[in-house]
Amino acid sequence: RWMQIGFVHGVMNTDNMSIAGETIDYGPCAFLDAYDPATVFSSIDRNGRYAYANQARIANWNLARLAECLLPHLDPDENKAIEVAQDILSGFADAFNAAYLDGFRAKIGLQTPQTEDAALIEDLLGHMARQKADFTLTFRKLGKAAESAQADGAVRGLFADPTAYDSWAARWRQRLAAEPAEPGERRVAMDAVNPAIIPRNHLVEEALAAAMAVDLAPFERLNEALATPFENRAEFADYAGLPPVPETAYRTFCGT
Repeated sequence: RWMQIGFVHGVMNTDNMSIAGETIDYGPCAFLDAYDPATVFSSIDRNGRYAYANQARIANWNLARLAECLLPHLDPDENKAIEVAQDILSGFADAFNAAYLDGFRAKIGLQTPQTEDAALIEDLLGHMARQKADFTLTFRKLGKAAESAQADGAVRGLFADPTAYDSWAARWRQRLAAEPAEPGERRVAMDAVNPAIIPRNHLVEEALAAAMAVDLAPFERLNEALATPFENRAEFADYAGLPPVPETAYRTFCGT
């Protein structure tokens, strides 16, 4: 589910993954600004092993390593034990893809599954990657656009070439027309899964720098805002805009 809000764990080693579904070992983690599935933040991840788009594959790999440790408990016969493990692990991809698709359906205002949904979602993400559209703001502003086409301008402004959004939006609106939800109801549901505020990299750095100078006020304010990330709160409007364009790629470290 963390991929649905643009989170990159950064160090998904086997000892940093819990089968209970808990997110553990917050080290070189960060959130996407502009959408790029190949995004890597960790300074030691030189080959993109833990890139945003690779996280599901790594989770599956980690589970396979766990299964190897459990083979003696699955069947006394090693070959049979391997077959049992492989049969269980073979269900991961389908389970993940189903959850991933359901999550992104909700992000674009869809409640009932249709066969074309996967293509609609992947096409949007493809446009976002090519146009360097902000991940969080694109989905958040789609909530208003789903309620009224007059709000399309806010989404279009996030794309270097707005016509890329226009062509997709026409298909999206046609798909929304098949949904039972009313526009206002749909927007409320979308806002509940698309955060208005995330711990942007520059905000985290500002809070850390101030804390190092014995000023915890920026941290405390950011922490308060992040306690209600799905709400539009006027006092935190400065956290809800586009981040500054970085001069270099953002890098995180295990001690971050």
